[in-house]
Amino acid sequence: MSDSIIARCEARGLRMTDQRRTVARVLEEADDHPDVEALYTRAAAIDPKISIATVYRTVKLFEEAGILDRHEFRDGRARYEDSTRDHHDHLIDLTTGAVIEFVDPEIEALQEAIARRLGYRLKGHRLELYGVPETRR
Repeated sequence: MSDSIIARCEARGLRMTDQRRTVARVLEEADDHPDVEALYTRAAAIDPKISIATVYRTVKLFEEAGILDRHEFRDGRARYEDSTRDHHDHLIDLTTGAVIEFVDPEIEALQEAIARRLGYRLKGHRLELYGVPETRR
């Protein structure tokens, strides 16, 4: 990962209040894809005076500044992750809501080949797979 979220916010000229710094810290420490409610719970453990409205506004500001990526994994909740993370795709467990990150060189090569075959140079993509665990016999 490149610079911290706080450093990237400051480089973009965003005013960084203590509460925005708390949200940035929580996001940097996240190893999952938290929604605003989860971010609020984690931020409130650090700063009990923070409101959920502040967390919503901060996440929106960070997203608009290109600091966060927003994902909607069919569960009605927007989830967030740092936009500078290395590329990866997602497998979403429909029974638990767990989000599994993966990188597969074959899938990456196939996407490039499809784009070329259709006359395009791929500039980016998002792949989300949805599944349920296989039952073992």
